[in-house]
Amino acid sequence: MPVVVVESPAKAKTINKYLGPDYTVLASYGHIRDLPSKDGSVDTENDFAMTWEVDTKSRPHVKAIADALKDDNALILATDPDREGEAISWHLEEALRKRRAIKKDTPVSRVVFNAITKSAVTEAMKNPRQVDEPLVEAYLARRALDYLVGFKLSPVLWRKLPGARSAGRVQSVCLRLIVEREMEIEAFNAQEYWSVKALLQTPRGKDFEARLTVLGGDKLDKMSLKDSTAAELAVQAVTSRNLSVKSVEAKPANRNPSAPFMTSTLQQEASRKFGMGARQCMNAAQRLYEAGYITYMRTDGIDMAPEAVTAARDAIKDRYGAEYVPAQPRIYKNKAKNAQEAHECIRPTEMTRDASQLKVSEDDQRKLYDLIWKRTLACQMEGARLERTTVDIASQDGQVVLRANGQVVLFDGFMRVYEEGRDDVARDDDDEDGNRLPQIMQGEAISFAATGLMDQFAKATGQENVIDQGMLRDAKAILSENAGVLALQHHTQPPPRYTEATLVKRMEELGIGRPSTYASVITTIQDREYVRKEQNRLFPEEKGRIVTIFLMNFFRKYVGYEFTAELENSLDDVSAGDLDYKQVLNDFWRDFSAAIAETSDLRVAEVLTILDTALAPQLYPPREDGTDPRICPKCGTGQLHLKTSRTGGFVGCGNYPECNYTRTIAGSEGDDKLLGSDEGDEIWLKDGRYGAYVQRGEVTPENKKPKRSSLPLPRHGGWPKDQTTLEQAVQLLSLPRNIGDHPEGGRISANLGRFGPYIMHKLPGDEKPVYVSLKNYMEMFEVGMNHAVELLAEKRANPGRGRGAAAKALREMGDHPDGGAMSIMEGRYGPYVKWEKVNATLPKEIDPKDLTVEKAIELVNEKAAAKGVKKKKAPAKKKTAAKKKTAAK
Repeated sequence: MPVVVVESPAKAKTINKYLGPDYTVLASYGHIRDLPSKDGSVDTENDFAMTWEVDTKSRPHVKAIADALKDDNALILATDPDREGEAISWHLEEALRKRRAIKKDTPVSRVVFNAITKSAVTEAMKNPRQVDEPLVEAYLARRALDYLVGFKLSPVLWRKLPGARSAGRVQSVCLRLIVEREMEIEAFNAQEYWSVKALLQTPRGKDFEARLTVLGGDKLDKMSLKDSTAAELAVQAVTSRNLSVKSVEAKPANRNPSAPFMTSTLQQEASRKFGMGARQCMNAAQRLYEAGYITYMRTDGIDMAPEAVTAARDAIKDRYGAEYVPAQPRIYKNKAKNAQEAHECIRPTEMTRDASQLKVSEDDQRKLYDLIWKRTLACQMEGARLERTTVDIASQDGQVVLRANGQVVLFDGFMRVYEEGRDDVARDDDDEDGNRLPQIMQGEAISFAATGLMDQFAKATGQENVIDQGMLRDAKAILSENAGVLALQHHTQPPPRYTEATLVKRMEELGIGRPSTYASVITTIQDREYVRKEQNRLFPEEKGRIVTIFLMNFFRKYVGYEFTAELENSLDDVSAGDLDYKQVLNDFWRDFSAAIAETSDLRVAEVLTILDTALAPQLYPPREDGTDPRICPKCGTGQLHLKTSRTGGFVGCGNYPECNYTRTIAGSEGDDKLLGSDEGDEIWLKDGRYGAYVQRGEVTPENKKPKRSSLPLPRHGGWPKDQTTLEQAVQLLSLPRNIGDHPEGGRISANLGRFGPYIMHKLPGDEKPVYVSLKNYMEMFEVGMNHAVELLAEKRANPGRGRGAAAKALREMGDHPDGGAMSIMEGRYGPYVKWEKVNATLPKEIDPKDLTVEKAIELVNEKAAAKGVKKKKAPAKKKTAAKKKTAAK
C-alpha cells in the first residue's frame, strides 16, 4: 500500500475515506523543517548553502511516515498545490532520504488536487509527477531572503532603535504604506466648498431633487462655490428664476458581474462585508477547504474549470430560471503576470449546495462559504439591464441649470444573487442614480416645493428646531425663504486610513507580497505593535513610525515599492524556471550587506541626529508667532530633539530631567495638556508607559508623587484621550472611593486599576483582600453598600475566577520544542498561552481556536526572551555502572 502524505490530519481523514484501504494516508502537520533561529543558517560565504533542521514537534510525524514506508515501499506526496506545498513535499523527501527511509527502489511521486473531493483526488492519483524543482528553488530564494533580512537587519534595529523588534522584506514595506498614509492625513489641509440642491415639483404634484450644475452660464465643478457668500448668491440666483424642463434623456446601461474570488479579493470582500481580518478569513477558508466544501484558497488565479462553469450554469438555471443564464459562458482571464499560486479561482466544490446545506458549526465558515457560493454563481449569470435618466431643468435665460438623475433596474440579472462591496467610496454629489424620478416631460414648467428640505437643513446644521429660514451665519447650510433650495457646506476629505481589505488591495496593485503572505504580513506588524487596529482601520504606532523613518533613511532601497515588486517578479521568474535563484540571492546580498555594514558602525546618537535632521520639517513646523519651532514651549530655553524609548520615537526637551516636556512625532503633546484647575491645583492630561492618565499638580521637589489616575479603557466605558474633560479628570482623581464599612468589619473601597474598575475588601484576620471586577467605570461611583456586600459575598462563596484560582484550560497545544506542555488558558484579562512558568497573552485579533502550534511557540519564545527565561536543558543520561568481571579461578 503506498504511503500518501498531506499536511493536516483533517485532510488525511477525508482523503483516506476517498482512497480506501489500499492507501496509508498520514499528515506531516505542515512544514517539518526550517532554518535554525541562529546566525549562519544561510552561509553567504559558501554559495548560500542552507542548514535545515527538523522541528522537535515534527520528529514524531516524520518517524511515523518513515515507519510506514518500511512496510509500504512507495511514497506519494500530496501537499497543497502552491509554492509552500511544493516546498513541504521537497522537505519531506529530503528528510526521509536523510533517515534512509527512502531506498533506491522506493518510487516517490507528487500529486496535486485543487479540491478535496473524491473525483479530484482520484483523478490526481492517475496523473503523478515529480517535485517541481523551479517552484522549490523559488521557495528557497524567498526563505533565504527573509532569513537574511530578519537576521541581519533586525539586530541593527535593536541596537540603534530601542523598542524596535524586527524588520522584514515585505512587512517593512507594508508598514511603510500605513505610515505614509498617516503622514498624508496629518499634512492634509481641508478646503471648504458648497453645493446647492433644490426640491422641485412637477405639474402633477410629484417632488424630486436636482442639483445646481450651471450658474451664470458657466458649468460648476466641485470647488466652484468656495464660501457661504458664493453659496448664498447661488441660492438667490436659483430662487429668483422661473424654471422649465430643458431636456429628458433616458439611456440603457448594463452592469456585468465581478470575477470569481482569488485570495486577495476574498480577503477584501470578507473585510468589507463581515469585518473579518485577513488571518481570520484565511483560517475559515482553510477549514472549508479541508472539509471539501471549496477549492484551494491560496491562489492568484481567476480561471474556473470547464466542468465547474457548466455546473454553475446548470445551478443558475434550476434555481433562478433560464433567463438568468447568458448564451455563452463567461471567461475570466488572470491579470497577474505569473499567476501560479494555484490553478483555479476559489469556488464551491458543489454548485448546488448553498450555505444552509453545510455541516459546519462555525458562523465564520458559514458566512464565508455563502459569500464564495454567491460570488461564483453571480460570475456566470446574465448582466443587469438598467435605464438611467438625466433631466436638465433650466431658466429661460440659461444662466441657471439644475440636473436630476435617476435609475431604474429593468432586469436584475446577477444582482439578484450578489453585489460587490466598495472600499471608502463616498457618494458623490452627482451620484443620484439610485433615485427613481417621477414622470417629467420636456418643456413643462417646474416649481419649487414649499417644504421638504427643512429636515435636511436641520440635520446639516445640527439644529432640530429651526425657526429662521434665512441664512444662519454660523451654520453649515443656507436655506431659501420658501425652503425649496438648500446650500450645504462641505470640506475636502483626506485619504482614508487603510483597512486590512484596502491594504491587501494596495499591496496587490504594487506587486508586493503574494496570496499566501498577505494575512501573515498584516498580522505580524500588529503583533510587533507597529500598527494597531481600531474600528477596522489601521493606525501606525509611534514605534512603527520611527522604524519606518529609520529604514527610509538608511535602507531606502529595501523598503522601496518598485524594488520589492521587482524582487517578487524575479522570484516568479525563478519559479517559472527562467532565472537561477542563487543569482537572485547574490545580487541582493552584495548591496544589502554593504548597507548593513555601513549602518552598523553608527552610534545611536548619530542615528537620532540624522533622523532628527531628516524629519525637521515634520517635527518642527513653523509657529504662528514666528518663534523658533525647536525651542521648548514649556521651559522656553531647551532645544527639542528626537528621542527613542521602548514604546517608540518622540520629541523631548534637551533640558531633561529639569524639563519633562514631550510630544509625539505626530505633533500631539504627551505631557502637558492643561485641562483646568480644581481646588487650587492644576489638572493635567499626560501620556505614560501604560497609556494616558490625569494628574493633580506638577512634579516638584516638595510634591514628588502627585496624585494620578489612568483613563478607563474603552471596554470599561472609557473615552478617547482627546475627549477628556476637567470634570472627568477630577472625578477619576477622587479615587479610591470609600463605599463604607462592611458589616463583618473592614472598609470597602472602589478604585480603577491597570486592568479596570474594581471593589476591594479585606476582612480582619484575612491574609489577602478580595477583589471584584466591575464592568463599567461609572459603577465605581454608583455602587452602594448593599450591592457591594452582595458582590463580595458571591465572590467569597465562588472564588472561581478570582486571583490565585486555577485558570481554566481552553485547549491543549502539545509539547514545546524545548520540552513541557503548552496550553491555552482562560485568564482574567483574556486568553493566554501557558508553557512552564511563561504566560504569553494572545493578541486580540487571534481567536484561541484558530491559534496554531507554530504561533503558540513564537508567542511563548518572545515572552520567555523578554523575561530572560533560560531554555530547559535536556536531562543528562544516566551512566550505566560497569559490571564487575568475575575473576578467573
